[in-house]
Amino acid sequence: MKMGCLKRWPLKRWLGLGLIVLHCITLGCAQEKKVAKSKVGEKVGLPCCYKIPSSESLQNYRVYWQMNVTDVVLAYAGEKKINEHPRYVNRTKLDFENLTLWISSVEILDSGPYQCIVQSLQSSPDKPGSHLLCGEPVTLFVTADFSKPNIEREVTASSCASTEMVVRCSSHGGFPKPEIRGFLNDERVVLNTTWESESSLSPYNVTGTLWLNMTKDSNFTCFVEYDGLLRSTSLLLAKANDCIVSTALPSYNVITASSIIIITFVLAVTLAVKYLPRHASTATKSKFGSGLSCILCAQH
Repeated sequence: MKMGCLKRWPLKRWLGLGLIVLHCITLGCAQEKKVAKSKVGEKVGLPCCYKIPSSESLQNYRVYWQMNVTDVVLAYAGEKKINEHPRYVNRTKLDFENLTLWISSVEILDSGPYQCIVQSLQSSPDKPGSHLLCGEPVTLFVTADFSKPNIEREVTASSCASTEMVVRCSSHGGFPKPEIRGFLNDERVVLNTTWESESSLSPYNVTGTLWLNMTKDSNFTCFVEYDGLLRSTSLLLAKANDCIVSTALPSYNVITASSIIIITFVLAVTLAVKYLPRHASTATKSKFGSGLSCILCAQH
């Protein structure tokens, strides 16, 4: 009995594998996934997996375009619109030949997986009633351009030898979540990056911060990358020049001391000018009197 059970297991496995393969082929698992890309505000067409023959019309078909499996974006039964999602009103149009779904004024919220489901309303001996013709998915990727990166710098400390500063590079309003990179004199530097967004399907703001201790002027370049797109800007970071001799005015104490010295000097000069000539004149007269007395004495 045990040997018989062991022989049945390989057959069951092959049958199970065959059913899985058949299921995948029926649902289009083996087909390459279709992708459509668009930018916010543009118009995009999502291709369907079925094209109506030129000899027929939409009257014989039922077409559903749905998003995330559960939300019906647009639906037609024959040539009559039977359903339209409120968020897509006046923004969608169905091509009645190739069943392409056209979406205008694309929004970030339009990003995601879509599926075109086509049913035939005509009966046949082998397929009575309506039957599925195709149901192939297509994914829409929506991008929104980021603003040109803005670089700001803030000097935190400086000396004659070096300058310390904080450099910030920021960009806003884009989608999807970006990467930000910095280069200093063409060499990659690591930025401390922060992102801001209300949700995973909302525009992003991004900021990269770098702390530098510079000994010379340097060129800084900032790149913002999103969905294969790049935006960049550069700025020359000049080292502060703090080696110039200070030209600040002297302090109050220095001014007071200097004034006292000058006033004292002026007074000394004034007194010298006033009293020295008088003293010299008196001495001259005294000498002249003595000399005259000596002459008179000699004559007598």
